[in-house]
Amino acid sequence: MSHSPLSFAQHYHERTKYSPETLAARAKSLDWAAQPSSYKQYPLGTLIDLQPYLAEITTEAVARDKQLLARLSRLLINTYGLTARVSGMGGEPFYLRAAPSAGGLYPAEIYLISRGTSLLPAGLYNYQVRSHGLMRFWDEHVWQTLQKACFWHPALEQTHLALVITAVFFRSAWRYEDRAYRRVFLDTGHLLGNLELAGALADYRPHLIGGFADESVNQLLYLDANEENAIAVVALADLLQVEQNLPSGCTALPSGVASDYPRLADGELLSYLHTATQIPETEDTNFYRQKSPPAQEKTTSDKYNFPFCLKASTLTSSISWGESLQQLEQTILRRRSTRRYSGLDLKFEDLKSLLHFAYQPKDYAEQGLDRQPDYFDLSLIETFVAVSSVVGLDEGCYYYAPQAEELRQVRFKNFRRDLHYLCLGQDLGRDAAAVLFHTADLKKAVGRYGDRAYRYLHMDAGHLGQRLNLAAMRLGLGVSGIAGFFDEQVNEVLGIPGDEAVLYITTFGQPR
Repeated sequence: MSHSPLSFAQHYHERTKYSPETLAARAKSLDWAAQPSSYKQYPLGTLIDLQPYLAEITTEAVARDKQLLARLSRLLINTYGLTARVSGMGGEPFYLRAAPSAGGLYPAEIYLISRGTSLLPAGLYNYQVRSHGLMRFWDEHVWQTLQKACFWHPALEQTHLALVITAVFFRSAWRYEDRAYRRVFLDTGHLLGNLELAGALADYRPHLIGGFADESVNQLLYLDANEENAIAVVALADLLQVEQNLPSGCTALPSGVASDYPRLADGELLSYLHTATQIPETEDTNFYRQKSPPAQEKTTSDKYNFPFCLKASTLTSSISWGESLQQLEQTILRRRSTRRYSGLDLKFEDLKSLLHFAYQPKDYAEQGLDRQPDYFDLSLIETFVAVSSVVGLDEGCYYYAPQAEELRQVRFKNFRRDLHYLCLGQDLGRDAAAVLFHTADLKKAVGRYGDRAYRYLHMDAGHLGQRLNLAAMRLGLGVSGIAGFFDEQVNEVLGIPGDEAVLYITTFGQPR
């Protein structure tokens, strides 16, 4: 073992950076015959078909427990359900889902844990995406085991349902190798973004739990930890039950920091990092009550205020999601990633609206959305926007200051050619009207949450990215996320401070 000044999360980030040299060395042809399935199957169990409940139930004669299944059906289809069928490799049908996934690989699985209701007896259920059903594969009371594994998180005291999001890492690693760890958690962030908004449609309030004993939750779900691991727990508070209208609480706990680690070959980094980010079981299981976990920094001012820079206000009115949020549901179900942009201009008002929906949720409470949705720690995420063709806004790179609600210019230049290069030669970077970058100071994040911070950062970036996706779709704009880029060159070219690690890119423009 060798001691390093870098935590393993930081070491992993450095080792998985793309550069022109490393990308060329890693290039290889994919064995499409070896691609793993994106669907989990159970040979035994009882399937609850949720498809009959997709149509809105309005008759008073329907029992309340039937309404429960209708609400769960709506929640799950809008979170991760199948939304379209397209032609895949060799003409085989391929199904898109409500949440985007890098390469369409969909590494996440959703499990539901029931404390026990009239139609959902206590036990474990897997969401069968392809058939839109719940497979009950274990029929014993496990709620107290879940509570203990989550260190007796207060949100699990009154709630009766919880979701566990897991990752089947090889589904992404088959194509993206070690860097797949980044993509898996970005994809999970997309899913969590949908879950937050779908909760408003189905009268549930998701309470995120990022700090839990990993091995205990894996064992609870009977997972083979060599293939699949729990990465997030969500308590589902039923807003129609007064006792479940709970305040938001702590969402994240720290892991240890691995600074003594062996020399690892390529292909070994992902599994080692996931082990390094885990929280072990302990007899002292009252972290959320008896200890003071690292409080999320209450940000009252924005991180960067560059002197003498051009500042542009982003204050704007809210996007309308229609009566009873009908337009929100339609937008979630028709969301698609844009493949080509026309290169035409974007209106500054549209860019304002995108930023407003992603970063100012309090202004959407009147429409029925959560005014303070759960993230793991948004104070660690920074946002930069490279503007190529936005009417009313000079070309250049800007820092977005969410507290002040303004864009602050970092560098004045047209970056189209640079963005094409930085995004690995993808035309999306060149032809987009604006390209948004989520970044974080990894050293600061690890200091607060240990190596587990790497999970939280990417899930939060993906969560923000999904809100941006949906806002763009609602405005009739094109949008696409990019997780592959030349890491260090992004900072150098755009003028982003060097201690900001780039996590995710979202492109916007007029679709072709």
